[in-house]
Parts: sequence; structure tokens; C-alpha cells
Amino acid sequence: MNTLNKTLALIALASSSAAFAATDFDTLDVDGSGAISQSEASVDAELMSLFSELDTDGNGELSVEEFAKA
Repeated sequence: MNTLNKTLALIALASSSAAFAATDFDTLDVDGSGAISQSEASVDAELMSLFSELDTDGNGELSVEEFAKA
């Protein structure tokens, strides 16, 4: 059931045209891992276009500190 909730949250974010502008780190971190994966970031085209630049340590995820630079 938890996977269903995560999927529904991603769908809700994807359907919002202002998902990135109106969301905070915790909302995008759907799985609660403390980082935003590329999959989680993919709900927003603007965030995805900045992802490589923001991912300064190159680990494929955005930390709170990296996300704050957006």
C-alpha cells in the first residue's frame, strides 16, 4: 500500500503545472530517503533541467543543501 501512496503522490505532482515552484524538498522526496532522486525530480521539467548542475557531488541525488541552491 505504501508504494501505491508514493505512486499517487508522484502522479499528483506530475499533474501540477507548477509542481516545482509550489513544492518543497519534503514533498519531492516522496520516499523519505532524505534525498531527491532523478525519478522523484522527473515530475518537474525545470528541476530536471537543473539536476546535473545542482547535483554537485555527482551521486545522482539532490541533498537538502543541493536542492536549496535551486
